[in-house]
Amino acid sequence: MEKKLAGLISTYLDQLDEVNSTKYELIKLATPNNILIQFHQWANGKPVIAAYDVSKIGDERYYFLFIDWHRNDNYYLVIYAHDKSTTLAELNKIIEEDDVSFLSWKYNPLKRDGKNDIRKSYYKQTFGSTTMNIPLPNSTREIENFLDQVFKLCHNRVRADRIVDIYDFQ
Repeated sequence: MEKKLAGLISTYLDQLDEVNSTKYELIKLATPNNILIQFHQWANGKPVIAAYDVSKIGDERYYFLFIDWHRNDNYYLVIYAHDKSTTLAELNKIIEEDDVSFLSWKYNPLKRDGKNDIRKSYYKQTFGSTTMNIPLPNSTREIENFLDQVFKLCHNRVRADRIVDIYDFQ
């Protein structure tokens, strides 16, 4: 996504308190000189617009980074697990449908255990498609819905990744 769009979404996140959210709490992380320091080896030193510790009250917590992930002026919303062990989603593809802009993400597991086809099949059967399109917020009022969709994406992804641990597919 363009830097300008990443900045706009982060501005809406900065204004979350203005909508009196009862669902989400957000802490903005320090980004001196617009970079992260001592966060994770994949993110340290890369240009960032903003970074947040986002928690859904009574549920999960994730880190949201608006970051030039590949240092090519193409910004991503990268979502890290709260323990920083891995990324849960790397979103940057914008699509337009009926004059609505979406952040589009596709489930594509890359585990090295030979069970990715099972995960993908489960994801598609359970959630209807391997692609999720999240409407981009056009105002601060729409940021809670955006967060709902991003948290749903992360929940679905983790659930699909773990399905092979729950059932024996031998």
